[in-house]
Amino acid sequence: MNEQSRSLGSTSETSGARGEKANGMIRVLLVDDHMLVRDVLGERLDREPGISVVAKAVNAEEAIALCVAHTPDIVLMDIDMPGLICFDAAERIMATQPKTRIIFLSAFFNDRYIEQALRIQARGYVTKREPPEVVIGAVREVAAGGIFFSQDVRARMVVGDDGVRLLEEAATRSSTLTPRELEVLRYVARGLSKKEIASTMSISVKTIENHCGSLMGKLGIHDRVVLARYAIREGLAEA
Repeated sequence: MNEQSRSLGSTSETSGARGEKANGMIRVLLVDDHMLVRDVLGERLDREPGISVVAKAVNAEEAIALCVAHTPDIVLMDIDMPGLICFDAAERIMATQPKTRIIFLSAFFNDRYIEQALRIQARGYVTKREPPEVVIGAVREVAAGGIFFSQDVRARMVVGDDGVRLLEEAATRSSTLTPRELEVLRYVARGLSKKEIASTMSISVKTIENHCGSLMGKLGIHDRVVLARYAIREGLAEA
């Protein structure tokens, strides 16, 4: 049984000294495009003993740069932000900052989001309906090496010998898509051109065209407008 299988975290307990790093403060990067969330939650976290908000970012691109500058212990990141998709940003952060741990914070907790969070091995997923004390508990738990999922999220998950997975795996056409194809499809749903998608993902326009061709083949769709409508209908514009 892997590390994620051993503990899903509690919803309201804080770990006290267990959550504080041996060398002092738990350093947090807060990422949210809403100023109210950044200011109110940031101030609350800063008042908590043993926790310091070292930086705040308004989008995923800025979060990547601030991680390099500040090397936080925890990145507390909103899921639904304009620009670079948070899951892609989280993967980039973990690739360059292996000691930094990701906790997603979102008003949404549908299966697609949870599946993506589990795929990239995020250490936590907290819903925005939770009180600040729960967010603080999640930060402490994850900083101590554990994982933390809100109760609403845990209700959609099952623990097995192979780790944590969704309780029911959706048998939809989109389940045949690769993570990269899903990423392209999300940007299509947001109305980005192929050139804009290529720039955002740091790959060539030709590669994007290949991905779009593969998407249409797998989904049985032969028009970009219809492809965008499909992605929006599946909720991918919010991811």
